[in-house]
Amino acid sequence: MGHALLEQVKQTRVHLREELLATIFEEFDGQRMGLTKAQRLEKYRKMLESPFRFFRGSAYLFYFDVTKISSLFHTPDLKPTWIQGDMHMDNFGAFQNETGNIVFDVNDFDEGYVGSYLYDLTRMSVSIALYLEEQGLHNTAQETAIQHFLSSYLQQLKRFQRKQDDPLTMLFTKDTTKGPIKKMLKKLEKRQGTQFVQDITQMNEDGKHVFRWDEEIQPVSPEEYQAISNVLTNYTIKDIAIKYGSGTASIGLKRYYILVEGDIVLEMKEVRTAIPAYFLPYREEFWNAYNHQGARVVGTQKAMHHLEDPHLAYVTVDGQEFYIRERSPFKKKVKPKNYKSLEDYYTTTAIMGQIAAKIHARADIDYSHVFDYHSEDEILKAIGKNHYLFIEHIILQAMHYKNTVYTDFELFKNWVEERMTPPS
Repeated sequence: MGHALLEQVKQTRVHLREELLATIFEEFDGQRMGLTKAQRLEKYRKMLESPFRFFRGSAYLFYFDVTKISSLFHTPDLKPTWIQGDMHMDNFGAFQNETGNIVFDVNDFDEGYVGSYLYDLTRMSVSIALYLEEQGLHNTAQETAIQHFLSSYLQQLKRFQRKQDDPLTMLFTKDTTKGPIKKMLKKLEKRQGTQFVQDITQMNEDGKHVFRWDEEIQPVSPEEYQAISNVLTNYTIKDIAIKYGSGTASIGLKRYYILVEGDIVLEMKEVRTAIPAYFLPYREEFWNAYNHQGARVVGTQKAMHHLEDPHLAYVTVDGQEFYIRERSPFKKKVKPKNYKSLEDYYTTTAIMGQIAAKIHARADIDYSHVFDYHSEDEILKAIGKNHYLFIEHIILQAMHYKNTVYTDFELFKNWVEERMTPPS
């Protein structure tokens, strides 16, 4: 009898979590995003590739869970940080800034919002654990990599507070990085800046430079071409394509490639309300300043980057909000094959910790009138003097949530098979 009751308890817990997942996916992918059944299946097939990919595609589940957890280390609601919003291992990468330097930094700003800095740190720490687990590395290595990330974050914040470094001008180049990041940046210097354009374009019968069609790059309708041309009057447009197959969480959002004079490819991506906004305290000043979602993404990137992309802009096309940036020919991220030792992981996560500190310290009163304080001061005040306790707290939470992701991944797999996959 006792065994049967225990099984009922377990099954009830599993059933409740599975129903919660179903409700959240229906609400965000079905209602908020308005994805079709085909788009949802495309997104979910990518998410089913691994627990890390599942984590990348379900930020709304993460925020639903972690915003219910209190912490002594949160900054006050009245002193939020401008957060990146979707910080994970694959949202850092290389690109070329406006002066031609190839740099390493955060490279995705779609979920930029204001809230406790802890959400960036926790999401990143969970992603480190998942990423290393996927490479077959044990819990001790995962915890050590997270420790390097957090320790580096703290040390860099203190350097900003003491005015030893300036977040407004700090760059991460081959001269200021180490390990896999440094090697990647040095290798990218040898890449031809025209290589990307050459790979995706061709000369047509009329001698015009146009996109080369394939599975991911497809022609737009005449109506789309005209509507986009109408809002990009500052450019001489050579061709426009719709881009498929990019990202995980952004599947279902329209993404265009626009070839303009000078053989520059602009990326124009549809944007919706930031996921953290559904779960974090409402900040009226921020909403008033960035009520256009494209303006919010562009503003986040400008706030967090030194010498940002000169093509950054936002537009509205047929009632849909977009942001525009150059599709960098030097876009690249550190891949699993680039890590040759445990030390490579620790070096990389430490640099990512510095970058996280830089974007948090830069995107405050130094950049925007929305803030009247320095974020590094508020964050360090919230953390207090017991840095060891703070780091242990985040590591414990991240490792616990990593296990939750693995459990959710199995539930998600069953849910997709039972409710989303059409019968054969």
